[in-house]
Order: sequence, then C-alpha cells, then structure tokens
Amino acid sequence: MKDILQKGFSELSIPYSEETYIKLKQFTALLLNYNEKINLTSIIKEEDIAIKHYLDSLTLFPFLDRQKSLIDVGTGAGFPGIILKIVGYEGKITLLDSLRKRINFLDEVITYFKLTQIETLHSRAEDGGRDKNYREKYHYATARAVAPLSILCEYCLPFVEKGGQFIAMKANIEEDASTSIRKLGGRLKESRKIVLPFSDYDRTLLFIDKTEKTPDIYPRKAGTPEKRPL
Repeated sequence: MKDILQKGFSELSIPYSEETYIKLKQFTALLLNYNEKINLTSIIKEEDIAIKHYLDSLTLFPFLDRQKSLIDVGTGAGFPGIILKIVGYEGKITLLDSLRKRINFLDEVITYFKLTQIETLHSRAEDGGRDKNYREKYHYATARAVAPLSILCEYCLPFVEKGGQFIAMKANIEEDASTSIRKLGGRLKESRKIVLPFSDYDRTLLFIDKTEKTPDIYPRKAGTPEKRPL
C-alpha cells in the first residue's frame, strides 16, 4: 500500500509525506473495522482501497483551490471529502449523505483525526439543496456517486455559488446533460480523462461552471430527479 500511494501521489502531482501515509493507513483500519458492522465498501484489499478509493478521490485534488469551500454530495465512506482533508485541503468541507450510519462513521473519523474545517450533513441532496443554510453556499460541489450526469447536476449545482464549480467524477459519460446543466445555471467548461495509477481504470472529471443562480424550483422534491431527469 505504501509503495502504491507514494508512486500514485507522484503521478498525480500531489505532495507525499510519511504523515499522510500513516493517516491513510489508520483510516483504512477504521474503514475495514466499521465495514464489518455496516456496508461501507465492497473493496476490502488494502492495495485496491489505495487505488480505487484513495487515488481515485485525489484525481481532482490538483484542480482545486484548496482554500475554498466544498460540499461532497453522497460522500458514502468519505470519498473524496475525507481523503481530500487528510491530504491537506484547508477550506471548509461538508460531507453530505442520506444514511445516518455512514454519517456516524464519518463523525468518528473526524473526531479520531481531530480534523478541522469539516462537518457532516445527514440529508438527501434535494432537501439540502433547498435549505438556505447550504443552498449556493459553496465554491465547489463534487460527487463520486453512480448516477446519470443529469441527475447529479440537479443534486449538486444548487449548492454551488455563482462563480463556483461543480466537478462531477464519472467513470464514463453516457449521456448529453446539456439541458439540465443549462436549466440549473451551469455551463460545461471542460472534461478531463485520467487513468488511475496502477490500473487501466479511467476517471473522467467534468468541470461545470456555475454561471447563473439556480432557479428556485430546483432541486425538485426528493426522488423526483431520479424518476424524471431534466
């Protein structure tokens, strides 16, 4: 695992330190221990965790202004939000997830590592995106969730302030989501395909600028984006 992380960080142009490795090693132990109680991940080999969770989470790290606020929508076990914070992201991070058991795990991780400028939010994305405390309060939103891009846009763009950016982390681009992007106040800036170190797995990052405020009707009622994508 150490060799994978050290070389992987180098390939992704991310500063590596022994302290970072120790923290990621400790996080792995917490993850696997908690995974015996609730299903956090189906990936349980340390080498695979390092590649498919840690390095994958960090593909967007070089593209971020690390002082800016970020919300990780559908964070699950903390990917990418917790990993970004462990590696040195300085801005405020909010970890949003709809499952209380996952939020409990993340709260334990935050306490264990004494992480600062990070919080959890137990909510569905549609509800959080309508809450004035979170709506258009972040420079970045990101999601590593497995969902069509048009749905992810309705989940994430309402959280992004005008002038900010939604970065979608996709395995592939399976649709034209230009209509939903436009309706939600966004504009596709660019996409980048990155091959994860030590694998043949592609990660595509889509950078969607928030050019206008999201209309008040979005996001729609919880469950509606999935049933009736824009």
